Amino acid sequence: IKSLLAKIASPFPQHILLYGPPGVGKTTAARLALETVKQMSSGSFAKDAPFVEVGGATLRWDPREVVNPLLGSVHDPIYQGARRELAESGVPEPKFGLVTEAHGGVLFIDEIGEMDLLLQNKLLKVLEDKRVYFESSYYDPHDAGIPQYVRKIFEEGAPADFLLIGATTRECEDINPALRSRCAEVFFEPLTPRDIQQIVIHAAKKLDVVLEGKISEIISRYTIEGRKAIGILADAYGLACYRWQGEDSKICITEQNTYEVLQLGRLTPYATRHLSGQREVGRVFALGVLGFLGSLLEIEAVVFPGREAGRGTIRFNDTAGSMAKDSVFNAASVIRKITGKDLADYDVHVNVVGGGRIDGPSAGVAIFLAVFSALQECALSCDLAVTGELSIQGRIKPVGGIPEKIYGARQAGIKRVLIPSENLHDVPPDLSDVEIVPVSTVEDILTHVF
Repeated sequence: IKSLLAKIASPFPQHILLYGPPGVGKTTAARLALETVKQMSSGSFAKDAPFVEVGGATLRWDPREVVNPLLGSVHDPIYQGARRELAESGVPEPKFGLVTEAHGGVLFIDEIGEMDLLLQNKLLKVLEDKRVYFESSYYDPHDAGIPQYVRKIFEEGAPADFLLIGATTRECEDINPALRSRCAEVFFEPLTPRDIQQIVIHAAKKLDVVLEGKISEIISRYTIEGRKAIGILADAYGLACYRWQGEDSKICITEQNTYEVLQLGRLTPYATRHLSGQREVGRVFALGVLGFLGSLLEIEAVVFPGREAGRGTIRFNDTAGSMAKDSVFNAASVIRKITGKDLADYDVHVNVVGGGRIDGPSAGVAIFLAVFSALQECALSCDLAVTGELSIQGRIKPVGGIPEKIYGARQAGIKRVLIPSENLHDVPPDLSDVEIVPVSTVEDILTHVF
């Protein structure tokens, strides 16, 4: 939100693209940011600056320009919706679109990534010109019977000087590059369980109801969307109203009401990995990225002495991907370097629990730890997660998606996360519930883990 305000409060505000998962409050943040800037004496928006909101997925237009609610269109005399006095005299009627309605304010397009690509390109032209121009084969500049306002619109265009704020749940790589180049980008973090609990508690206060037990905590386990959390609470409130008998007291939402709503909605807990609370040999958590969210990957390994020296085997999930498989061989080389043990003398089985695919080499450190733990019979802590690429020299290379991965770790209750030292600047601020440990070599890892 600070980043959003900084871009809007400037005397020269920038067009903005908001990225983030659904239900984190992108629309609300944009609206509140405009209201805040309108109260500033140095702001570039007037007190009555409009906030025009539209859904990009619902914007429909006719390529013949008969109808275009975003940019505006021209109702020719033969058009059924043309004004009678103009139609009878053969005068085309310009119709303003949302870009003109938003003049001097903000045009907010939700799910802008779902807009028609050709319509996006037309919008880019309006952003550059700050005006929208109309054309019609029925317009004759030499016709003295054309009303002056119609002539002015056709000759000078309609004003369309606005700030564009687009929101999307897509990743930035999926957005039109031409649109991205004209906009600043702001990324919204997913909501944490604590955020969801606060949303539920505030909503309950507005409903003037009593929450029994740990309802806010229960709801936070089943969703990471603020909108969905409010929906669950509203359904539980409706169920409580139906069953409530105490006419003179506040309605109480029970845990039973909440669980019934969750069951009827076929909802399952968001975090499916549960920490065992015990140290285990050959089991470690890696971190992955899926969209704007992080996920926990459970990697386990077992090591047995081979039947014959030098003829051991290494088994690994084929579905995990070729790069993850290469990480196993990198781990074998590093283990031989630091312990002197050749994995060719052992039968090694590495398993990614659930059979998920791992894109890229970021699970290299986790695979190394799982195999090393199984080989040396050293137990690993269950509240530890790691990410990073492992080189055959034993160095820890940087990887992407650090904010998302840390979010996934926090969501699962992980207390300590090991990341490459070169990724330390990617760590989000205000992490009070998880310890971030930067590492540069396998020696650093072994020092912090065992």
